[in-house]
Amino acid sequence: MTWMIFDWLGTVAFAVSGAMVGISRRMDIFGIVVLAVLTAVGGGMVRDVLVGVTPPSALVHPADLLLSVTTACLVAAAYAVLPFNVARKRQVNFLYNVSDTIGLAAFTVTGVLVGMRQPGAQYVLPMMLGCITAVGGGMLRDLMAQKVPVVLRMDVYAVASLAGAFLMCAAWPLGQATASWLGFIVVLLLRSCALRFGWQLYHPHPRRSVFRKRRIMHLRKDDNQTEKMR
Repeated sequence: MTWMIFDWLGTVAFAVSGAMVGISRRMDIFGIVVLAVLTAVGGGMVRDVLVGVTPPSALVHPADLLLSVTTACLVAAAYAVLPFNVARKRQVNFLYNVSDTIGLAAFTVTGVLVGMRQPGAQYVLPMMLGCITAVGGGMLRDLMAQKVPVVLRMDVYAVASLAGAFLMCAAWPLGQATASWLGFIVVLLLRSCALRFGWQLYHPHPRRSVFRKRRIMHLRKDDNQTEKMR
C-alpha cells in the first residue's frame, strides 16, 4: 500500500511536469503525451531493467501508463481553456515546480522500496535505484525536448533525492511506512528550500584574479621591452 500511494502520487506529479514541458515547447497533443509518459514511467522502467524485472512493470501492468496519458490530456485541455496572462504564466511555473518536486520525492521512495527488497541491500543499491527512479524520467523528458537535463544544470535536485534515500535507508529499522514518509519529507523540504532560497551546488570557475595578474605582468613586460627598443 505504501508503494502504491507514492507510485500513483509520483506518476501524476511527473506526468503534469512532463505535459507542461511539452506545452512550453509548443508540441502537439501526441508530443505532450509522450513527454508526460516518459517523465512518469521512464525512470521506473530503467530501474526495473537494472534489477532484472523484464518486461518492466509499467508495460505489464499499464495502470501508471494510462494514468499518465489521462493526466497529460487533462493538463492540455486545462491549458487550452483557461485564459493566458502574465499572472497565469507565474502560476504555470509554480505548478511545474510543485509537481516536479512532488514527483522527485515520491519516486525516490518507490525506488528505495524496490532496492530494499533485493537480498543483502542496505545503502548503495537502494539509494542508486531511488535516485535513478526519481531523475531518470526527467532526463528522458529533457532530452526529448532538446534541453540540457535539469539534473545536470539546476540547483539541488539529484542531491536532494540521494539525501532522502540515505535517510530512508538509515530509518528502515523504524518500519517501512515511517522510513518512507521521512524520506519523502526530506526530499520535499530540500528541493523546496533550494527553489525558495536559490541554493546552488559548487560551480568551478577559473581564478580570474590569477589570470588578470598574469595578464598585467605580461603587459608590463611588453612595455619594458618597448622602452628598451626606444
